[in-house]
Amino acid sequence: MISLLLLAETSQESVAFFEHIVQIIVPEITGIIELMGIIVIIVGSIKSFYMYGRSILKHVHYPIKLSLGNSLALGLEFKMGAEILKTVTIRTIDEIMILGAIIVLRALLSVLIHYEVKNEKEHNQDITDIEY
Repeated sequence: MISLLLLAETSQESVAFFEHIVQIIVPEITGIIELMGIIVIIVGSIKSFYMYGRSILKHVHYPIKLSLGNSLALGLEFKMGAEILKTVTIRTIDEIMILGAIIVLRALLSVLIHYEVKNEKEHNQDITDIEY
């Protein structure tokens, strides 16, 4: 009987230890993933702006909206991944509601961006069909 109690206490201690490790590591990992999303958005925006300036100077059509839309969508995917990972560390219902609202808003933005990219691809396809 005493060995069962010691085993239960040891089990509870190991669970508490792993919860503590998760509470320490997960915020660091989510921060890194969010930073990756921010970098993707920044690099994609700079690249699209460069393509925009080049298209003005050379009077050549570049798929600027496609480039920017793809980088925004990918950056948002990284950010949503980080938000989903944050669900591991949530303790209160208020945090769940806030996180749920953030995930819904980012998912809605992602769907809208994908829709715009799809329409822009079709528009660019129509332009190339007319030119040839």
